Amino acid sequence: MQSIDAAAATPHTEDSTQRIAALNRNDKPFHVVLAQQFDRQSIEQLCQLSDMIRTIANTRQGTQFLRTLLSHRRAMLYFIQPSTRTFLSFTAACQILGMPHNEVRDRSTSSEVKGESEDDTIRVLTQYFDLIVMRHPSEGFAEHVANMLNKMPRPIPLINGGSGKDQHPTQAMLDIYTLLRSLAQPKPQRHAPRYTADLLAGKTIAFAGDLKRGRTVRSLAYLLCRYSGMRLLFIAPPALQIGDDIIKYIERHGIEHEKLDDIRPVIGEIDAAYMTRMQDEWDADGESQSIDYANYSLTYEMSKRFKDNLVIMHPLPRRGEIDERIDTLPQAKYWDQVKNGMWMRAALIASTFNCDGAIRDHYYAYYTY
Repeated sequence: MQSIDAAAATPHTEDSTQRIAALNRNDKPFHVVLAQQFDRQSIEQLCQLSDMIRTIANTRQGTQFLRTLLSHRRAMLYFIQPSTRTFLSFTAACQILGMPHNEVRDRSTSSEVKGESEDDTIRVLTQYFDLIVMRHPSEGFAEHVANMLNKMPRPIPLINGGSGKDQHPTQAMLDIYTLLRSLAQPKPQRHAPRYTADLLAGKTIAFAGDLKRGRTVRSLAYLLCRYSGMRLLFIAPPALQIGDDIIKYIERHGIEHEKLDDIRPVIGEIDAAYMTRMQDEWDADGESQSIDYANYSLTYEMSKRFKDNLVIMHPLPRRGEIDERIDTLPQAKYWDQVKNGMWMRAALIASTFNCDGAIRDHYYAYYTY
């Protein structure tokens, strides 16, 4: 296996215009690697495109149309880190768009066991496929690969399906889609603006749990900074609090924030709760075992204090930080998150291959009145 020095590969403390420019084409993502690639306009456009795809897919005629869009392209799902939801939702997204796909999920089945470098493995994949979706345990590796692909005679797009403790941009996109869609109540009529900038104004959004090592929290925090007027609470054990680089990024964007060590005193004032599990797979010496997670969990008894329109989210899997009895409450939106991931990832792939215009034309021709 070829190792990558993450700190050398990507200076994560800076939102570099140069880094983002290297990942984009024509002012939109070509490689989807960093959450910072998405501005508010692109977030809202992709949310709308996700809605259009899910509406079109409700009919046989619409499903058949969608399956024609990328039937001439091929995708490789290179997932060498364990995954259920991300892998299956990308699989479903490819199927929705008619895109044939293959997978590598275990290095032991590849030529890496013979000493082939990961870079060479990627170079081989580019000869067979038109898109690589990658989930990798090393920070910075996805961006390293994107930059390598840019130098090849036939550059193909890369989508980061999770890179170490660093970033998970497609999870962040489905998370903000779930949040905005949940807050847009009551549901407006078709053609009415659903995803407007004021949806998050005045809202208090809490992140709870292992925030230091949770890449989903980092990525969603970047996206939330595209909006204004909200308050962010970071509720975590001191050893697992959100990184200073994220706090500095939030402060540069003028977002009100606070660090806390217990969710219980503030649960009644929260408009959205983003719960996370203990990321003990990153432990060095089992240090997570000494942390009492009760302060960063939701019990059924606490539901008496929930706001009626509270949005409870979780990237999953969970380990008891949300009482299963909460699953049936209207505030529970984590199952919606799972489904929303399929639609958002289909929208991202469609946009990457410039199919978004065809989808919008089809939607307005057949599904509006």
